[in-house]
Amino acid sequence: MATASPPPQGGPDRRPDQPTTEEFVEVQHSAEFGELRRTYRSFAFPLTIAFIAWYLLYVLLSNYAGGLMGTRLFGNVNVALVLGLAQFLTTFLIAWFYSRHAAAKLDPRADAIKSRMEAGS
Repeated sequence: MATASPPPQGGPDRRPDQPTTEEFVEVQHSAEFGELRRTYRSFAFPLTIAFIAWYLLYVLLSNYAGGLMGTRLFGNVNVALVLGLAQFLTTFLIAWFYSRHAAAKLDPRADAIKSRMEAGS
């Protein structure tokens, strides 16, 4: 399978030039990298906590509110089935929302850091 990427730098008998450990540590301690981590965490942590709370609510309702969960909404569809399917829906919505967030806010910052590191090596 052919690829459109250029061959690695550094010649055929050695690995491509890589940033040094010190350069990685320097970037890790930079304000720009810290801002990238803050942006990621400010998105990922609240959504993770919200989804876990939503999941635990479903589990608790299933265990302790059988009457509510067994309430028929229409036909053979009850509250438990609708909330269970909503778990899948929220999973896909969170993944979609995260991919939009990453493309808009995280990827450009990460690409800028990566480009600077690759240019310096």
